[in-house]
Amino acid sequence: MNRSVPLLFLNVFVVATCGLIYELLAGTLASYVLGDSVTQFSIIIGLYLFAMGVGSWLSRFVENDLAERFIDIELAVAILGGVSAPLLFFAFANVSFFSVVLYGMVFGIGALVGLEIPLLMRILKDELDFKELVARVLALDYVGALVASILFPIFLVPTLGLVRTSLVFGILNGIVGLWGTWLLTPLLKPGKIVFLRIKGVFVITLLVIGAIKADSLTVLAEESLFQETIIHAQSSRYQRIVVTRGRTGFSLFLNGNLQFSSFDEYRYHEALVHPAMIAFEGEPKRVLVLGGGDGLAVREILKYPSVEHVTLVDLDPAITSLATDLPVLAELNKRSLKDKRVTVVNSDAYVWLDRTDASGFDVAIIDFPDPNNFALGKLYSTRFYKMLRAKLRPDSTVGIQSTSPLYARNSYWCIVETLEASGFKVKPYQTTVPSFGIWGYVLAKGSEFERPKEIPAEIPLAFLDKDSMAGMFDFPVDTSRPDNELEINRLDNQALVRYYEAEWRRFE
Repeated sequence: MNRSVPLLFLNVFVVATCGLIYELLAGTLASYVLGDSVTQFSIIIGLYLFAMGVGSWLSRFVENDLAERFIDIELAVAILGGVSAPLLFFAFANVSFFSVVLYGMVFGIGALVGLEIPLLMRILKDELDFKELVARVLALDYVGALVASILFPIFLVPTLGLVRTSLVFGILNGIVGLWGTWLLTPLLKPGKIVFLRIKGVFVITLLVIGAIKADSLTVLAEESLFQETIIHAQSSRYQRIVVTRGRTGFSLFLNGNLQFSSFDEYRYHEALVHPAMIAFEGEPKRVLVLGGGDGLAVREILKYPSVEHVTLVDLDPAITSLATDLPVLAELNKRSLKDKRVTVVNSDAYVWLDRTDASGFDVAIIDFPDPNNFALGKLYSTRFYKMLRAKLRPDSTVGIQSTSPLYARNSYWCIVETLEASGFKVKPYQTTVPSFGIWGYVLAKGSEFERPKEIPAEIPLAFLDKDSMAGMFDFPVDTSRPDNELEINRLDNQALVRYYEAEWRRFE
C-alpha cells in the first residue's frame, strides 16, 4: 500500500480537476441557454459547494468497504459528469422543467465529489501523519481546481466543445476508478475486484463511444433546439455559433439567440446604419463599428463613396472569420470585411476604447448583442459611452441598436436615458424587423441636431426611403418613454441587465 500512496494523491488531483470542470460546464451551458451568466454561475457554484458539503457529511455513514465505495462513487461521477453536457442540451430542448434537471445534476455531481475526498482521506489515514495528510490532500484539491479553471476557457471549450469536454473528463474519472482497483487491491475483497473492473471497463467504453460520437450528439441536441437545418456549428472561446438554413434563407445564432435572418436583416441594418450616416453634417470618411462582426453593418457603410476607412472592433475572431469564410455569409455581406478600406480588430470593445489612440471618427455604429448579462451590460453603461465620446469628433453621429421598445420598454428607455446622462443628445427611433418584431435604435450626437430627412439618391436601399425614415422617429403610446423613473445604467449597478432580464423572462 505504501508504494501506492503517491498515486492515490494523484487521484485527488484528478478528482478535483474533473469536479470543477463539471461545475464550469453546467454554469457555461446554463448561461448559453438561459442567459444572465452572473446569476447562473452564482447559483451553480453555491449549489455545487453546498452539495459537496452534503456529500462530505454523508461520508460519515460509510463505515465498511471504503475502497470499494470509493471506486463505485468514482464510476458514478464518471457517468453523471460525463453525460452532463449532452443530457442538459437534450433536456433544454425537450422538457419544461430544465432548471430542475440542471440544478439536480449539479447537486448530484457535487454530492458525489464531496463523498470522494473524505473516503480517500480515511483510506490514507494509516499511511501518513494526520497533519501531513490534510495538507497534501487539500493542496492537491486546490491545485486541481486552478488547473481546471485555466484549461476550461483557454483550451477545452474552444478546442473540444462542451459535449466532448464533458465526455472526456468522464472518461478520466472512469480511468481513476478502474485504476483504483489495482492501487487499492489490498483493501478490496478478492471476489469484488473482477466485478469492479468489469464495471469500470463498461463505463469507460460507454463514454469513449460517446466522445467519438460527440459531434453527432451535439448536432442531435442542437437539432432539437433549432427548427431549421444546421449548416454550420462551432464553439469559439466566447460562444456557441450556429448557422441554420430554412425556406426563407439562413440565420445566425449565438448561444441559441437569433442574431439575424437573411430574409429580413436588410431592414435591421439599414435602420441601424443609414440614419447615423445621413445625420453627419458633411461626407463621412472615418467610421467606427463596435460589434457587427458579421460584416452586414459594414456592407451598408461601404455604400457611401466618401468612406475612406472603417474600423471594425468585434470580440470574437471566429465570427469575423466566418463572415469571410462561410460562402452564404460572405455573399450576404458583399465580402465587406475583405474591402481594403476595412480594418478588423478582434478585441473587447470596452478595453479597446480604453486603450486605443484612434480617434476623430465621423460616425460610430454600435451593434452589440442585447444586454442579457453583465459582460454585455458594461457596453451600455455611462462609462462606456463617455469613453466613446472621447474618440469622436464634436459633430460625430452615433447609431446604436437598443433592443425592443415593445417587449423590453424599460430596457430600451434605460439605454436612451443612459446616453443622455453620458452627455449625448439623442433621437430615439424604431422599426419593424419581422424576425424580431418592433425593434429600437438610438441616434446620438454631442450637440442638438435635427432628425435626418433626405436619403442620398445614389445610395441603394431596399427598405428605407424618406417617408419610412421620418416615421421611425414617432413612437405610439405602448412604446413611448414610460412615466416611471428609470435608473441610469452604470458599471456599479448594471440596472439595464436587471430590467432586461425581468422583461424578456415574460416571453420564455
